[in-house]
Parts: sequence; structure tokens; C-alpha cells
Amino acid sequence: MVYHFWGTSPHSKKIFRMRKRIVRIMMGCRKEVSCRNLFRKLKILPLMSQYILSLMMFVIKNKNQFTVNSEIHNINTRQHANLHQPTSNLTGYQQGIYCSEVSVYNKLDPHTKQLSDDPKNFELRLKKFLYLHSFCSLEEYFQY
Repeated sequence: MVYHFWGTSPHSKKIFRMRKRIVRIMMGCRKEVSCRNLFRKLKILPLMSQYILSLMMFVIKNKNQFTVNSEIHNINTRQHANLHQPTSNLTGYQQGIYCSEVSVYNKLDPHTKQLSDDPKNFELRLKKFLYLHSFCSLEEYFQY
């Protein structure tokens, strides 16, 4: 999966629109029909859901590259299992892939995070969640 390299590219909106158009053609629907249910029927993840899946699988496979909050301090808070979000004044870094991975991971529900030691079950649970919600943007995911 290479979605994490171009998920936030300036061309991602064009690609998403093309994919929606292709799905509508495959299903024989008009332009006015929402693609969210069409993606679900075809069991295809929208571009941003694929991006989220790709980011999370990278995090799970490379957990040693990330710092957990419990490693920073010994206080048992609600966020102790979250990844530590690095601070930076540079907007480019804050909007970069590393910060995105940390933010998306931290937004996962605790039960899914517990499966992070078992990549297969983690991926299955995450895919099920993403198929159910079919997120079309990161903002939509963060507001969920």
C-alpha cells in the first residue's frame, strides 16, 4: 500500500472524484447519487479510508519508531496508551505524514489500539470500521 505517500497530495481530490465517477458507472447510477453506499456495496474503501488504513498499518508494523505517552511520563492518564505527538512550529511538519500517523492512531478507539500487537486482527477490525463509515476526508474521521 502506497496510499500514505499521496493521500494528502494536491491531486488526491481529483483522484477521489475519478474513483467516485468510476463507481457510479460500475453501478449504473447518476451523478446525483451519493457514493458512500456504493462504496459499501462494492466493499471498496474511499481514498481517505484507504489512506487511514495505510497509515495505521505503517504505524503497527513500525511501532518501535514511535514514542508512547507512558514512556514520556509515569502518570497513568487516559492518554497513556496514545502515541506522543511531537511539538513543532513548522506547519509543513505539523501537516506531514508523521504527525498525521500519530493523530489518526490516537483517535482510534481503545479496543482497536489493544489489538496493535496482533497486526492481522488489528487490520481486520480497522477495515470493518472503515467499511462501515466510509470516510471521505480526514476531517470527517477526526469528527467521528
